[in-house]
Amino acid sequence: MKQTTNILLFAATVLTASLMLSCQPKAYTEDDVFAKETELAELTKDGRLYHLQEFVDSFMTEDGNYMDDSTRYRTRSTIGNGIQMFSIDTLPADGPGIYIMGRVTTDDYGGNYYKALVIQEIVGGKQQNLRLSIDIGSAGGTYQIGQLLLIRCNGLAVGRYANQPQLCVPSYNNNTLAMHADEKVGWTPGRIPAEIFIRNTTLIGTPDVSKLVYEEMTMQQLYERYLKDYDDASLKAASQRHILFEKAREIDGLLVRVTDCHFTGQYSKYGVPDTCTTGDPELDQNANVFAPTTTNLNFPQGRFIADPSESILAIVSTSEYAKYSHYYLPSAITVDSLGVKHFDYAAYSGSVEGILGYYFDKASDQEDATQYSSYKWAITPRDMGDIHFHDAQGNDWVPVEYSKN
Repeated sequence: MKQTTNILLFAATVLTASLMLSCQPKAYTEDDVFAKETELAELTKDGRLYHLQEFVDSFMTEDGNYMDDSTRYRTRSTIGNGIQMFSIDTLPADGPGIYIMGRVTTDDYGGNYYKALVIQEIVGGKQQNLRLSIDIGSAGGTYQIGQLLLIRCNGLAVGRYANQPQLCVPSYNNNTLAMHADEKVGWTPGRIPAEIFIRNTTLIGTPDVSKLVYEEMTMQQLYERYLKDYDDASLKAASQRHILFEKAREIDGLLVRVTDCHFTGQYSKYGVPDTCTTGDPELDQNANVFAPTTTNLNFPQGRFIADPSESILAIVSTSEYAKYSHYYLPSAITVDSLGVKHFDYAAYSGSVEGILGYYFDKASDQEDATQYSSYKWAITPRDMGDIHFHDAQGNDWVPVEYSKN
């Protein structure tokens, strides 16, 4: 009897252990999370995979299809000259699949890209890029830099926010208490809800930052290739402006590495360089850090970089909510006998990486030569690791955060 009891007890123990093991969740493998590039034909068989610029050219129109006399875009979108700073074109929810694919070039860990991604595709050896507006906090945790994304665009929209093309959904801004609310109430491109973006997006392969392509150039080359036309008075003429805006849309989102530059200690004062102050960035909107307070208005703060001769200037753009916003601009910092700090910005130079963009959100600025210029262009770093500076002896720049002490 005792032997029978022991056998039954052993059998019950084995059965219990088996049941416990069967209840344990299966460990994920790479194949469970990531699709393979060899599967693209199967994944897109119900439609067509477009190149990024081809997608924009095929579906984005100047006026969009989301505007009529009763529900208009923001009033600052146009001055009635046929050029819209804001637009929305909805994409059919049914019918053949509309697909795009690109590799993520941005990372929101540094806080400079909030609920937004940029993807890159290389076509014929050249970059094509597109912004994605998504309502996902810490999106970089899932859509990491270097990750290849396949996106089914049906039911979404493509449009322009401040002349920058993006994949989006229609959004109506009814904030009548906003600054210049009379110019801002209306339809604009909005963020794609998280559950919709997740459902429509397939991760292809694992993240590989080595496959990102940077266009590396000097400050002189940056100006000659992309910025110079925006200082050309003849192209600002009413009959020619559309050329500049169309060119800006094609270039927007370009991943760049600009060499031979240093910060100048200047900020953008309504599009014109002015000397930074040295106050507390929590109080002083012009302090010599990457992005002092805007009193929570959260417009990008521009800080100028220049070539060695300081004859060519460009802007580096940072959000006041970036983790590095209150770090001093790269410089050699000395303190005199009175405890006053002095900043030698030319002491450190090197390269700046980031996304090139031309943010133009107020159509009436077309009539103002100081606003309608190359200084509307800006390079937006992902984080402070995109700034590679050193002194004349080759010593790396060591970031210093503002401190009252």
